[in-house]
Amino acid sequence: MKCQKCEKPATFHITDLTGDELLALHLCPDCAKEYLKADDDVEAAPTITGVLQQQLKLEQTAEDLKELDARECPICGISFYEFRQSGRLGCPNDYACFAAELEPLLGNVHGDNVHVGKRPKRGSEDTEMQTETIRLRREMKEAVENEDYEKASQLRDRIRTIEGDS
Repeated sequence: MKCQKCEKPATFHITDLTGDELLALHLCPDCAKEYLKADDDVEAAPTITGVLQQQLKLEQTAEDLKELDARECPICGISFYEFRQSGRLGCPNDYACFAAELEPLLGNVHGDNVHVGKRPKRGSEDTEMQTETIRLRREMKEAVENEDYEKASQLRDRIRTIEGDS
């Protein structure tokens, strides 16, 4: 990841909660030193109103994050919290399901939101089959957990049919 102020590699990741909004910065060591030094120069006495306002913003941010973490993909069942913990998505549908949250992240990590480079030789129909297989596997797992073995065997047979066709 590149520094947001220059083109050097970013090694410092700073989350600033002192402003009006949550600010995430990715900086190289030199820019981070300048940023932190500038913060030390500004020594304003905190007011009670300012502290309360800050606390309310933090609570709102925490509530928003909790709500976002609870969202799940309808196909594979992965939650946004699980994605944040592992750094891996569960299926191709997750890109659509979590698009608003992933776009800025992809922009920061890769420098752009548009794919440039090689593409797989297999077409989009393979992606649709993979998505269907993932959904069926999740349903089969749920059926086994609920001890509905007949449904699980039917789902297993459908998965084998799909995988046999590809």
